[in-house]
Amino acid sequence: MHTNLICGVDEAGRGPLAGPVYAAAVILGPDFASEGLRDSKKISESKRYTLAAHIKKNALAWSLGICSASEIDELNIHQATLLAMRRAIEGLNGYTSIKILVDGLFCPKVDHPCEAIVKGDDKVAEISAASIIAKTERDLEMIEIDKIYPKYQFKKHKGYPTKLHIEMIKYEGLCEYHRRSFSPIKEMLALY
Repeated sequence: MHTNLICGVDEAGRGPLAGPVYAAAVILGPDFASEGLRDSKKISESKRYTLAAHIKKNALAWSLGICSASEIDELNIHQATLLAMRRAIEGLNGYTSIKILVDGLFCPKVDHPCEAIVKGDDKVAEISAASIIAKTERDLEMIEIDKIYPKYQFKKHKGYPTKLHIEMIKYEGLCEYHRRSFSPIKEMLALY
């Protein structure tokens, strides 16, 4: 078994009004060619999907953790994000001697050494890779949700609080994927 491997962890979907929050845990390994990896928000959509395919094919291991909109409402987004991260890390079966590097300020509760790195998705290749996997997988999920609820046009805004999305909520009401604990949904619910 490999020892002293770095596992990068990042999330996607903290800010949207709808959909799950996704986390990815990625172990690139020493032989991975990591050029081009950076924070997923700084890469074009087509490049993100190309890099995601490269990571999935060539990384030593990768795993996803997901928390649903209802879990987010129950726990709060901060706790739900940490839980999604823990689920992603626990999905890396068989990797015991790893150091976890997480983007941001907080580490999930896991049985590995863990360090939070502010702007880690731009500094550490493993975190950049996790950022790309979390973002592309969540976007694909929102495109699937769009097929169930086409009126909200999730494939356009991925659940983020765009003008279009807020207008559609006002017009259509809420669906099961909306986060009822989030402003402005909470304010809208208070009006009824």
